[in-house]
Amino acid sequence: MMTEAKKSHAVLSVTTATNEKINEEQRKLQVTGGSTFILSLPKEWAIKNKLKRGSSMLVREEEDGSLCVMPSSFPKKERQEEAFIRVSQVENPDAIMRTAISAYLNGYSILHIKGQGQKTLSSKTRNHLKNFARNYLVGTEIVIDTPTELTLQVLLNYPELTIQNALSRMSIIASSMHKEAIGALRKLDYANAKAVIETDREVNRFALYIVRLLKLAVSNQRVVKEIGIESQRECLGYRLIAKSVERTADHATKIAENTLQLSEPVKEEILGKLSVLSGLANSMFEDTMEALFKHDFNLAETVIEKLAQVYEAEKETVDSLSSAKADEIVDLRLIIESIRRTAEYAADISEVVLNMNVESVLG
Repeated sequence: MMTEAKKSHAVLSVTTATNEKINEEQRKLQVTGGSTFILSLPKEWAIKNKLKRGSSMLVREEEDGSLCVMPSSFPKKERQEEAFIRVSQVENPDAIMRTAISAYLNGYSILHIKGQGQKTLSSKTRNHLKNFARNYLVGTEIVIDTPTELTLQVLLNYPELTIQNALSRMSIIASSMHKEAIGALRKLDYANAKAVIETDREVNRFALYIVRLLKLAVSNQRVVKEIGIESQRECLGYRLIAKSVERTADHATKIAENTLQLSEPVKEEILGKLSVLSGLANSMFEDTMEALFKHDFNLAETVIEKLAQVYEAEKETVDSLSSAKADEIVDLRLIIESIRRTAEYAADISEVVLNMNVESVLG
């Protein structure tokens, strides 16, 4: 049974549950009327839940085949709703933001950020938190904005944006960022390079949203189907994949940042090698995401096999730097490394896809 929620009086009020000893006993299945199976319920449990003859019961089959039996009036496990974050006037806005992120990831739908002792929040803190909420928390709106309180509410329902949908958007953005970053390098287009860097926050906000959903699924079996995955066993795999997609976008950002450090266009010979390496790495990334969404074991395997080609193309690209100017070699080497890491993250995702779909190739 669920215990009553208890609120802590620390800086962040959270809901906790006590660990109860699990009681088990064997009961024999009986048959009545020749076709109806009957299993008696423990008397103490029935009395404790105020059950009597004719009481309505709910029976639900779980993913593992077990049955969950409960009274119709049994209180449902409520999703965590409100978190209260008390801050002082001298507290670092970044520290407050990290606390808010933790509350968001742990499933709270309403975040109250208040000044201690009804003191006002500094305009710097409020603006910092409002920008953070708009840019990084998917489906979150500012519902209260006063000098003493800032309240954020998550309004997005799980079926509206499942894990697969969020991952799909993440991967499309990350792939586009990589292509745009290489395009900015080819033309030495500083404006496009800066645009790539700005786009990274879009990937980060989806990554936070996915972690929020996965944490909820791990703690509550009932939301698994709602968020678009088959079972709790898949949660770890999707967490690893989301992290790899996020890191792929980070490396596209690094390519753009290193492009901004260059003062002259890169030689055509070097650009040609970089383009080949980039095309191979990004195609691996797109293929591995396709393998994930289509549950394609064999496609994931081909992505991993291409990694050897990436290392060979990387070596050829590095060798071509002998004609580059001394002051640009470091930035170009870092760009090459980021392209290689994109391919390696694609291979990492493919390994997870293999693990998630291995049953499809077993005898």
